[in-house]
Amino acid sequence: MKAICFYFQIHQPFRLKRYRFFDIGNDHYYYDDFANDDIVTRIAHHSYIPAAESLLKMIEESNGAFRCALSITGTALEQFEQYVPEFIDLLKKLADTGKVEFLAETYAHSLSSLADPDEFAAQVKAHDDKIFELFGVRPKVFRNTELIYCDELAPQILAMGYKGAITEGAKHILGWKSPNYVYSAASAPKLKLLLKNSKLSDDIAFRFSNPEWDAYPLTADKYIDWIANTPPDEQIINLFMNLETFGELQGRDTGIFQFLEALPRFAKERGIDFWTPSDAVSKLKPVGELSVVHPISWADEARDTSAWLGNKLQHEAFNKLYSVAERVRLCDDRRLKQDWYYLQASDHFFYMATKHFADGAVHSHFSPYETPFQAFTNYMNVLADFIVRVEEQYPLSIENEELNSLLTTIRNQANEIEALNKEVSSMRQNLEHYNEEHALREKAAETEKKASAKKPAAKKAPAKKAAAK
Repeated sequence: MKAICFYFQIHQPFRLKRYRFFDIGNDHYYYDDFANDDIVTRIAHHSYIPAAESLLKMIEESNGAFRCALSITGTALEQFEQYVPEFIDLLKKLADTGKVEFLAETYAHSLSSLADPDEFAAQVKAHDDKIFELFGVRPKVFRNTELIYCDELAPQILAMGYKGAITEGAKHILGWKSPNYVYSAASAPKLKLLLKNSKLSDDIAFRFSNPEWDAYPLTADKYIDWIANTPPDEQIINLFMNLETFGELQGRDTGIFQFLEALPRFAKERGIDFWTPSDAVSKLKPVGELSVVHPISWADEARDTSAWLGNKLQHEAFNKLYSVAERVRLCDDRRLKQDWYYLQASDHFFYMATKHFADGAVHSHFSPYETPFQAFTNYMNVLADFIVRVEEQYPLSIENEELNSLLTTIRNQANEIEALNKEVSSMRQNLEHYNEEHALREKAAETEKKASAKKPAAKKAPAKKAAAK
């Protein structure tokens, strides 16, 4: 029996306002609130809300046979809470069905996995906490920003408690192998990998409404037939795409929502199930190990990280940002930490891309800048002001060795404080236990004393008369 594993990505960055060189040191607010409100609200009503309503309808009409997964960044959730709270309510309804799995990822949709393991772990935990806060569940399967993955990441993903990870079924990695199986990570064999079927995913995400495509028009029964006709031993078809596919990239007038809602009916006729990533990870055994030496992603034809780190502008911005990572983690300034997350969004680096994209329309669709150089200049102005604020707390004149020594001292002190707190807590519990026992003994003694006082005194026997001498 075959199964379809649907996963939908939802991400929105905090877009930066036009920030001039002369604003550095004078203006510490970096965001274009009007643009963020306008874009998030528009996309939510064109795409996210109707798509979520379709998913809910599919679950209900199939009596729970339809299942899928959502991966929603922390920055997107924050904006939904602020601008479109009704979408959060709809997501909660999906969560309550028990048929929608929420995946783990970095809070800010960042590239931290390529730069800083500590920051990477902290962001994933922050995202997990946000998902639990809103939906009452803890993610069990991990997907990295833009499906970035390599062998170096696998042990850390496994150590963080995830049993499965989602990534791209890149041709230069798979070779003759098929993405329609579960694999294990070469560097962490206990971690199972689910690979995106790029062809079938992109048929929906990018080719659905293209009249020049030889398979146009794409109907639900034709699509399910394609899946049913894959080799019998290929058990899992992973269809990964942005939720914006429905209603935004593919407009409502293309019939995309009707196509989506019809899939469960035709899948049932062909004996095809729908699984969540956790279902796939728990039910299927790996057919072999997969080694990914260099990072891959789901971006453009190269399926690498060059969309974000492919030129000198991007590397300059990236290295400058993460040069202050340790200092930011040391500080307690809530606003500074918030800006730190927002500035890590991979979108900022994507806007600086100068490479030729196979689908340039998609790239221009997302960028608010006229040129990559404008994106770089604006970001670096913001970053300069941010670093000034960081330096006010931890001067950059402190060498890394000195800072690391300071960090070690602080961490050791934190461990000592934690140990002392545990000892104090234990002593406090012992003291409370002693006081309780002492109070009970005193109460028992008092009760016994009162009981003794109430007993009548024993009568003395009459003295015998002295015997006559």
